[in-house]
Amino acid sequence: MLSKIAYPTVRPAFSFLTSASSGVRAFTAATSDTKVVLPRDSNQALGIGKFAVEFLDGKIGGDIDPAVYRRVEMFHTDSVMCGISALAMHTNAPTLLRSEALEEYRDPRGAKVFGSSEKVKAEKAIAANSSAVREWDSNGTVFGYNAGNPKHQAGEFGHNDFYPVVVAAAQKTGEVDGKKALKAMILVDEIRGRLCEVFSLKTYKIDHVV
Repeated sequence: MLSKIAYPTVRPAFSFLTSASSGVRAFTAATSDTKVVLPRDSNQALGIGKFAVEFLDGKIGGDIDPAVYRRVEMFHTDSVMCGISALAMHTNAPTLLRSEALEEYRDPRGAKVFGSSEKVKAEKAIAANSSAVREWDSNGTVFGYNAGNPKHQAGEFGHNDFYPVVVAAAQKTGEVDGKKALKAMILVDEIRGRLCEVFSLKTYKIDHVV
């Protein structure tokens, strides 16, 4: 497996950071050439959403090193193999969710589950495919640790379980090419990685890892 392999030291040219102790009281993000800071008293969900839209539109972020694209492509391949393996072994939740999607939620304008050319409701495809990817707890891992900032060393981690969201969006809209899909996957990992730097689920015993 390609799991447990971290990103190389080459990182996207842009990142957002949540602020746990910022003195900034505004409800808008503070922006520089390399980061967006979301104040703790701001609507961070909205801030992350705006960051995501501008990142995908190319308004922020600059050029992403080709090494990062290659690594996320590897992570995606790894996650797909994990998902297909789980279905091949007839594991419970992935098999049930896939069958439910195909039998009850067909949608010609939707997205596809693993191993089928039929389209279903996008949210059902996401649930089925993410469940399959997650089943073995073995796909690539994102760690949140910034050696240069003591306040961003929470060390939370998680797997790349959310790429099916990107694939479903691409299949549903029909307007996303492969490179933009990979960029969206990088965005997913970037957001999760930054959140993992500042908040650790496992520390509060609300994750399966205690």
